[in-house]
Amino acid sequence: MPFAQWIRGAPILADGAWGTELQKRGLPPGADPDEWNLTQPARVREVAEAYVQAGSRVILTNTFRANPVSLALHGLEAQVEAINRAGVRISREAAQGAALVFASLGPTGKMLVTKEITAQQMKDAFTAQARALAAEGPDALLLETLSDVTEARIAAEAALDTGLPVLVSFVFDSGKNRDRTIMGATPEQAATALAAAGVQALGANCGNGIREYIPICRRLVAASPLPVWMKPNAGLPEVVNGKLQYRTTPAEFAVAARELVAAGAAFVGGCCGTSPDFIRAMSTSLPWGHPLPTRSGS
Repeated sequence: MPFAQWIRGAPILADGAWGTELQKRGLPPGADPDEWNLTQPARVREVAEAYVQAGSRVILTNTFRANPVSLALHGLEAQVEAINRAGVRISREAAQGAALVFASLGPTGKMLVTKEITAQQMKDAFTAQARALAAEGPDALLLETLSDVTEARIAAEAALDTGLPVLVSFVFDSGKNRDRTIMGATPEQAATALAAAGVQALGANCGNGIREYIPICRRLVAASPLPVWMKPNAGLPEVVNGKLQYRTTPAEFAVAARELVAAGAAFVGGCCGTSPDFIRAMSTSLPWGHPLPTRSGS
């Protein structure tokens, strides 16, 4: 089904956080969550299934840091193809035709401005991951939690080469008004650059919290004709008894989600601090569209 047809069913409910859900299932602190696609696939599938059952009509894959540069930090660079392909298969099996599968690609973790990595090395890393993901036929590729517009353009170019729809999502939580990426990009600058790159949707994830992202959503909608993807945190985390806690409740998040939709968001989900309970609360609070899940091009 063409991407434009999915958007006719908007707003579309996405999923919530993955890392914390894997930690609830035993992922040790500091361990690489993407490796679990090979070593603990049943537990990864539990997370995907929980979101589908909660009402998500788009679920991601457990492949956020599965590019060669990031995997090398855990000695897993030789497993790029296996980890990424397994991640798509797991989410596809969990979706069971009830949700679209958008494969997740995060940043490399290296900065071009400090010359930790070259543009070509970055392009090669994203190309390797994007091709591995595309081989298993996800419905789209999602480049998320980005802060550098240049890295985003490089990643988008690699992802678009697969022929799949590509969404790009930035983190806006820096600057005087906390409305810029850590690299200083505004929503308007990010939107203009990525729309010119030819992606199918853009948006924001992580960041301050859902209420702070409502004006960001409005600005993204105004800056580009592209559909907007919004996946905010459940507020800012606080350390309580040595553990991070998020104060926003599922009910509060669901109320604010209505405002995100009113602001023009086509896709709404949750990032850090959210769970299937948040998705369940949102699924009953809005008349979500339900696009027919199908493989791209079918």
